Formats: sequence, C-alpha cells, structure tokens
Amino acid sequence: MVRLCRFIESHADQKLTLAVLAHEAGMSQAHLQRRFRGEIGVSPREYAETCRMRLLQQELRDGASVTKAAAEAGYGSSSRLHERAAKRLGVTLRAYRNGSPAEQISYAIVPTRVGLLLVAGTGRGVCQVALGDRSGALLTSLRDEYPQAEILKDSARAKDWAEAVRSVADGLTGAANVPLDIRATAFQRRVWNFLMSIPRGETRTYSEVACALGRPSASRAVARACATNPVALVVPCHRVIRGDGSLAGYRWGINRKKKLLDAEKTTA
Repeated sequence: MVRLCRFIESHADQKLTLAVLAHEAGMSQAHLQRRFRGEIGVSPREYAETCRMRLLQQELRDGASVTKAAAEAGYGSSSRLHERAAKRLGVTLRAYRNGSPAEQISYAIVPTRVGLLLVAGTGRGVCQVALGDRSGALLTSLRDEYPQAEILKDSARAKDWAEAVRSVADGLTGAANVPLDIRATAFQRRVWNFLMSIPRGETRTYSEVACALGRPSASRAVARACATNPVALVVPCHRVIRGDGSLAGYRWGINRKKKLLDAEKTTA
C-alpha cells in the first residue's frame, strides 16, 4: 500500500477512480478497498482527496489565485469545493490564500529542559506548538504557516498556554489543559484523541494505537498522524514508539523525544 500511496500523491491533480487504482495495485477493487482501509485507516478516495487538498493549499500558499489553484489541483469551480474547503480549513479558500488576514494569532516562547518552546493560538485555542533551539526560527515557521495573520507576541493568554505546555515538556504534568484550534481528518482526530489518553510515564507502539482504534493494519497511518500533529506535547506523539521498543522519528529530534520520555518516567 505504501507504493500505491506514493502513486496517489504523485497524481494528486488527477481524479483517480477506484478502477484505476485497482489496476495500478494489481488487485480487485473490492480487495483494494478492504486492504487499503485496513492498512492506511481511510479509503483510497479519502486519501486521494486529502492529497488533492494539500496540493490546493500549497498552490494557494505559493500565491496562485483561487481559480488557478483549484485548476492545478484538479478541481472544478463548483461551489461544493468551496464548501468542502471551508469545512476542512476552517476558513474560505480566499482567506486561506491571504493567510487569514482577519485572524489574530498570539504566541509566547519559553525555555524548557528540551529547548525553546513556542505556543501559538487564535481566540479559539492553541493552533501550533513547536520546539527548537532558536526563537527566530520558531517564529519564522509560525509566520510561514500564517503569512498574512496578525501575529501578536506575549499576550496574557499565550503566556498562560505556554506555561501549561511547558509543564508537559519538563515532565511535570501528563497533559496540558488548553483549548485547541486545529484541523484534522476524522482518522487524525481519532489518533490524536487516543494519544492524549496515554498516561505520563507510559508509551504505546504504533501497532497498539492502531489496534486500540480498531484498525490493526493501520500502523503506518498512525505514524503519519503522529508526524502531522501540529500541537506537540499537547497531543503527546512522543509517547508512541516502535514495536521493538526503539524510538521512531520525531519531528523535533530523537534526542528530545528521549529526554521527554525520560523526564516523564522519572516524575510519573
């Protein structure tokens, strides 16, 4: 299924039918449907739609007009696209292209035992949590994600959120009690909700998470959901490890992952 996923991603601008995908995979449509959902966690159609939406988002971030971006991503100009995009992105396509200029995002950067921590959020809740070594790089990443938003430093709300998340980074609490403003597919949300239930000081393997969600063959999909988690520590993807007990890739570095787990085991 990994090869088929790469095929879908490389043809994100095309409307791939189940028949085309079944031919590419060399199996019947019914078998492909069952196996793909079992291993990846979503249907081939849902995966293809996610890839097309990502392509659309990239085109918009690169400055293309909404019409051109939709065409490049293989969409028509139907109102259904605008409805789906608004539901998925939380804003209209035009607002997303402009970096949601009406949005105010406040942030705070605080030191932790695993490096600098940036916590940013809207009026609805935390939308980004990042770890790094340089505050400038963390802020650049935030601005790149929200290029036209009004970015405010050190609001009282952002400071409170940052302190709550810092407690997780320092291994003092199991979860940060903060509201969230994040976009997710249904499967991502199921994975993230499960990760938030893992107690401090404990870990789960990707396979264990997949089984807990009723998708025993979806370990790779669980790994992708962990990799795309926008709010590290709040959604503790660092508590997921490989089946052999080794630490898998972590966006903020394997050393940080180890330090986080060690701190949690010590203070649990």
